[in-house]
Amino acid sequence: MSDPTNLDWVNAALAGDQDAFAEIVYAHQDAVYNLCYRMLGERTEAEDAAQEAFLRAYMNLQRYDPARSFKTWLLSIASNYCIDRLRRRRLQWLSLDDEPTEDSLALSSDEPEPEDVALLREHSKAVQALLHELSPEYRAVVVLRYWYDYSYAEIADIMDTTESAVKSRLFRARQTLADRLNSRSSKSTARPINPLLESY
Repeated sequence: MSDPTNLDWVNAALAGDQDAFAEIVYAHQDAVYNLCYRMLGERTEAEDAAQEAFLRAYMNLQRYDPARSFKTWLLSIASNYCIDRLRRRRLQWLSLDDEPTEDSLALSSDEPEPEDVALLREHSKAVQALLHELSPEYRAVVVLRYWYDYSYAEIADIMDTTESAVKSRLFRARQTLADRLNSRSSKSTARPINPLLESY
């Protein structure tokens, strides 16, 4: 179900109240930006993508279904835009030296378990670099699952697909990430990233 506050803002924005949509942006800008950053891997591009996502949401506000979570609807717009952008991209990925600080990689309010968060942060640079090697669709399910802790049903809703497709993509993405991470850290005794290796 939609958050009543979000629904009030949506109705007000549809009635022409620009301040109401500004409240929507304020409430969701961090979640949208974090998703765009994890998908695109570059701050400026993520900022542009987040702005475009909000613009598209505003232009299609009349299509929003109040029975659906507004945040889920908004993130579906952002993730689809990022996937399209990645498909068009012809530039090389950023080097690890350009990774942001840990503070700028703050998770959304829907956080995984504390131990998983610590492990993900411990391997943040390695994971971000490996994410760049995944296809846009695989990258999206990993980000939505482990940085937003969404259920398979919620991810399927966001990506307009089935739960079985989400599970399949996540399984294959997790295998790829685990294999490449283990290959790169073969000389290290560090423990593997449990969230990427666990079964569903």
